[in-house]
Amino acid sequence: MQTLRLSADATGLARAADLLAQGQCVAIPTETVYGLAADARNAEAVARIYQAKGRPSFNPLIVHVADIAAAEALADLDPQARLLAERFWPGALTLVLPLRADSRIASLVTAGLPTIGLRVPAHPAAQALLRASGAPLAAPSANASGRISPTSADHVLDPQGGLDGRIAAVLDAGPCPVGVESTIIGWPDGRATLLRPGGIAAEEIEAALGQPLAAHHGDPSAPSAPGQLTSHYAPNAPLRLNASPRPGETHLGFGQPGPFSLSDSGDLTQAAARLFDLLRRADEFGRPISVAPIPDHGLGAAINDRLRRAAAPRD
Repeated sequence: MQTLRLSADATGLARAADLLAQGQCVAIPTETVYGLAADARNAEAVARIYQAKGRPSFNPLIVHVADIAAAEALADLDPQARLLAERFWPGALTLVLPLRADSRIASLVTAGLPTIGLRVPAHPAAQALLRASGAPLAAPSANASGRISPTSADHVLDPQGGLDGRIAAVLDAGPCPVGVESTIIGWPDGRATLLRPGGIAAEEIEAALGQPLAAHHGDPSAPSAPGQLTSHYAPNAPLRLNASPRPGETHLGFGQPGPFSLSDSGDLTQAAARLFDLLRRADEFGRPISVAPIPDHGLGAAINDRLRRAAAPRD
């Protein structure tokens, strides 16, 4: 299969919507990372996502919808969920909610769970495609499972670990402005719980709720939401964290100038946007990678979460 690179204009959006209607997979831009989209109601199309990524079928997918009304057609929103949806959607927040019996969502999407992860993306190309297709789109990150997430169309088509030749098309709208995946909130025990840190800081969500978020202590081998596997987002090279550089390493700095600095000024927003791109560039040298300490607050919590999983022992 030849993977098409489509421009995010009217012609490209129409072609992408047509491919999705045919049950094909299309990599799409969001404000967080590029996602590998398929119609979440089409079981064969969803199976193609898992096949293209080599993703384990017990790992559920996030479904992207155009607005709160589209989310309500698929899941039940209690008052807390509605408050967060109205405050942070469109945006980098996923809510894990009780799945409606009449949702028509393919069971592969939820990995058999009674809940579904829903997000309303803010990226204009993603919004335009959702409205053109008229479908809820299951869309995990558009990369080989467990590897570095893509923040550009070039990353999606990277001959080393990308999806070129495995998917129908990629809709190219340039780099993703946020650069790390969405924050995931669920209510597994009736209390708002941080299932994955991401593009919206936990502190902002706690301020909106007026209460602290519970910590998640689930089993990584049985994830309740994406991004919970112990080893994830991994480069090929070994990775050292909270480190000073050693000879023979490629060092990702923070708070000081350098060719591989996540942010010269110590800006966490800039560091999040650059994280996956710099990990990919560092990995091209084929030598160990070290990363400077990153403050563990705000977006730093999401950055550190991705780095810990990238550095974890691999099966």
